[in-house]
Amino acid sequence: MKLALSILLLLLVAAPGSAAPRTMVIGYIGQTRMPPLPLGPLDQPVSDDGLQGARLGIADDDGTGRFLGQNFKLEERVLKPGEAPKDAIASLAATGVTFVVADLDAATLSQAVAAPVADKMLFFNSRAPDDALRQQDCRKNLLHTVPSRAMLADGLAQYFVWKRWQRWFLLVGPHPADQAMAAALRRSAARFGAEIVVDKPWTFRPANGRADTGHVTLQTEIPAATQVGDYDVLVVADEADEFGAYLEGRTALPRPVAGTQGLVASGWSAVNEEWGATQLQDRFRKQAKRWMTAYDYAAWLAVRSIGEAATRLRSLDPAAITAYLRSGDFLLAGFKGQGLSFRPWDGQMRQPILISGPRLLVSSSPQPGFLHQRTPLDTLGIDLEESACRF
Repeated sequence: MKLALSILLLLLVAAPGSAAPRTMVIGYIGQTRMPPLPLGPLDQPVSDDGLQGARLGIADDDGTGRFLGQNFKLEERVLKPGEAPKDAIASLAATGVTFVVADLDAATLSQAVAAPVADKMLFFNSRAPDDALRQQDCRKNLLHTVPSRAMLADGLAQYFVWKRWQRWFLLVGPHPADQAMAAALRRSAARFGAEIVVDKPWTFRPANGRADTGHVTLQTEIPAATQVGDYDVLVVADEADEFGAYLEGRTALPRPVAGTQGLVASGWSAVNEEWGATQLQDRFRKQAKRWMTAYDYAAWLAVRSIGEAATRLRSLDPAAITAYLRSGDFLLAGFKGQGLSFRPWDGQMRQPILISGPRLLVSSSPQPGFLHQRTPLDTLGIDLEESACRF
């Protein structure tokens, strides 16, 4: 009896949960952004998207980690307009941060990962969809939890092909981001056998639909702008959200609108409630008092990836966690029906792309029948054989 009691006491003392808590500090660096003007009365401006997702990730990491004696803390930095990230990165490094959620636009992100102390850190891109960051401008110290434009375009294109909407009318906004999205859509059309029958820039300046006569002007200008030959679907590239939302119901031909507005491809959607997503949505709404955005989700994925690796390894060693994240053994449950992992050739997180309307989830890509020698998730985005990334 005494021997059994002694063994039990020894096991309790040696149990991981009884060890002194260890704390990992994860960095977050964001930017102050002006919320876009609302297009309609249901639009709710959001000024903390991304940050709230990172905070929920920390709460989830902490909830799991406490059973192993692991604690997680978020060290936050938010850049002012025009502020370079160099000093913020240096201050995070001074607090012992190795892992940083980078909620930054592409240009600022490139500065951050090139900062003098950044080579000893691992950054998670949770904002910039730019394909160049996964191609010629890739960095060894950078992983991506936000989908690339190529992934979003491929997810949408697969759905169109599955629906046999093969003939596209591509309508492109004037901004560089619009042009980049259009380039990704053209690539996807060629990749999956669709035909862009009309490729046209948007040149109209529609009146505000909320003005007294705005709808009248829109009802006149949009049919004129979309008066083209026949097509199956109007694919819009309007990342600035200046005109795409006005197209539905006003085009010259009665055709579906998709792309950056209408039927939208995204990494996350507030309407997703499948694969257990409702419990994630509920926890987020309880914390943030709003719906989870795609940027919140990407930041949550980044923080959860670190916590998942720490749990699996039973270790907070940064080198071990980094190696595990890049290995073929890492998988993260992301409430999208499949385990998520990082591509070794460019650091992009493999993940399904959600196809959704304003109120309901429509589909999820990869679509049935799109096969790949590694995983169907690699049918979305830049594949190994076409990658220009060289670490």
